Formats: sequence, structure tokens, C-alpha cells
Amino acid sequence: MMQLIDLFLKNDFQITFVTANPKNENSENLEKLQISVFFIPVNDSSFDEFITQLNPEIVIFDRFYTEEQFGWRVSEICPNAIKILDTEDLHFLRFAREKCFLDKREIQFQDYVNKVFVREIASIYRCDLSLIISEFEIELLQKTFSIPNQILYYLPFLVNSVQEKNLNSFENRHNFIYIGNFLHQPNWHTFLELKRIWKTIKQKIPEASLEIYGAYLPQKAKELNNVKEGFLIKGKAESAAEVMQNARVLLAPIPYGAGLKGKLLESMQYGLPNVTTKTGAEAMNYNNLWNGVIAENSEDFVGKSVILYQDKILWKNAQNKGKLIIENKFLITIFQQEFYEKINHLLENIVLLRTQNFMGKILQKNTLQSSKYLSKWIMLKNENIEKNL
Repeated sequence: MMQLIDLFLKNDFQITFVTANPKNENSENLEKLQISVFFIPVNDSSFDEFITQLNPEIVIFDRFYTEEQFGWRVSEICPNAIKILDTEDLHFLRFAREKCFLDKREIQFQDYVNKVFVREIASIYRCDLSLIISEFEIELLQKTFSIPNQILYYLPFLVNSVQEKNLNSFENRHNFIYIGNFLHQPNWHTFLELKRIWKTIKQKIPEASLEIYGAYLPQKAKELNNVKEGFLIKGKAESAAEVMQNARVLLAPIPYGAGLKGKLLESMQYGLPNVTTKTGAEAMNYNNLWNGVIAENSEDFVGKSVILYQDKILWKNAQNKGKLIIENKFLITIFQQEFYEKINHLLENIVLLRTQNFMGKILQKNTLQSSKYLSKWIMLKNENIEKNL
């Protein structure tokens, strides 16, 4: 989301950020970017009044459930506004993979078509454009589910070129790290996998420790801190950059998930080789290059983690590969101009494009009615409760 905001700011858009979540210690300071921030409660007519006055040209929804909540209101009050869905990742894919992981079986086609799938695909069709972060996911939507290419747009993580000052040397780096927000369920299962395999790595490299960083750390994770075993629970990192510049290897035995993994991209930015899984590296490598190693199973993960930590030549080659991946797949300069042209094309041709997206018109007319009238029912219920207080 911050990268999208940066793209629009660079193209001189005036941005208003609307959220249903109260500000907390983890919130970005958007005001310093001259962005107006407004809190809007869900299922409340105050949003109607707000967006009537704002009258935006473009509305971006942060994931499909935000579009479900507010999309019908935008369509009714600002019918000419371009609606863009920022999928972040495909939630139905992550949901399917999580279920198969818990069931300990391989994924099948019918796993994709789950309760989340119907809602998310409907949201994609109702929007004028959906931003897809992963090449794997955009291919899945196009080839497996025949979603029209004109309403999909591949836009991965966007970063600047790697700075040499961030590429700390092998000798100046020590220990393993893992970093990840604990509200994200795949991160919790990754953490449990690390706890399971860490003792074996520690036996092979007694001087090393594993430092675990992440916001929203639950008590059950804190209780697994073990100084003697070198399994250290650190909580939220004040500076992810500093943590990554000082560590030697990032461990990420990610068992399932979707989209792209921010922690793995950051590891490339800060010259930190990693050990991960096929799921972790999905849609992020370049010409089969990886900034570390991709493990096939737990035993392989342990062995490759030990080798990468101790082999300076292998480690340095991995660091260089991370730089190559960023320069060829994730530089903002690769995507910036084309993205602006896509937005301008939408603004200039929206009537024609919506006519071509006839499925979107059908879903706009029918499926959103359930969200609309449920929301109106909740509004009336809340009003009655207030009157009786």
C-alpha cells in the first residue's frame, strides 16, 4: 500500500486515506506525506456523506472485503470513479493451501473453489482493475479461471536499486534471524516449524543463535523463548534494516501462503541470503537464480542452512544473486511509467471498458445487493439500539 501511495504521489495525485481502523503504534505517519487521513466506521451512512463531498476520480480498495463493504456505496454515489482492487495476494489461494497444509495433503483444483474464492472473484469482476502481485497468481486467474486480462494488472513489490552500503560483509554478520507479523497465520506456522528444527541447526553450529522478530507477538510465542538453546524471541524490530544488515542468514521455512513474501525481498535489499521453501520463493526468482537456497523438506532445510551459514563463497554468491533479482524483477523504474499509462487509459476509456466487462456489470447489479442490504439492516439495527439507550 505504501508503494502504491508513493506511485500516485510521484504522479501528482492528491491522496485521501480512509480507514475503518483507529490509529495505533504500528500505523504509518501518512500526514507527513501531506495525505489526509479519515476514520470511517463500517455500516454507517457517514461514509456516503464523506465520499459525496470528496467525489474522487479513483478509489482503491485494500483487499476484497473492503470492496464488499464500501464498493456498492462508491458505485451509487460516485459512479464515474475508477475502482481498483489491491488484492495484496489471492486470499482464496492462501485459504486453499492452508487447508491442505492442515489436512496434510496435496492441493487439488476443487480446493481453489472455496467460500473465499466466490467472494474474491466477484470483487475482481466488479472492479475496473485488480492489482495482482504475483506472476503465478495472474497466470492462475487467466489460464485456470479465464479472468479477462484487461481487468488484471501485474504489479509486484517495487523497490529502488540495492545500495552497496547495505551489503555488509560475511565476517561482520552473525546469527540467524526470522522476521514476520504474527497476525499473519502462515507466519505462525513458519515460527512453529523453526522451533521444531532449530535444535538440529544449533547442534551443528553451537555458536549461532536464532533471533525471532515480529509485531503482534502472542504470549504463546513469548513463552518459547529459550536463551540456553539460542532461540531468542525479540518482538517487533525497531529497524528491520538494521536487523537484516547484521544477521548472516534469514530462515523462512514457509509451509504455505500466497502472493510475494516481503521478508524475502527485504533480505535481498539488505544483502541477507536466506533459506526458504518453494512456496516462499514462488514468483520471486529470476532465471532460476535465488539469493540463498530453496529446501525440499525439513532435513534438506537444516543441511542447507548450515552450509549457507558457514560457506563464505556460497554466501557471497547468494548475496550477488539477490541484487540481480531486484534489478531485473522489482525495480520501480521497470513498472512506474507503464502503470501511469494504464491509469490514464482507464480514466479516458472507462465507459467502453465497463461495457466490455459485462460479467462485472452483472455482478455489480446482483451479488452486491446482498452486501448492500445487509449493511443497511445493520445500520438500522444500530440506530434502534442507540435510540433505546
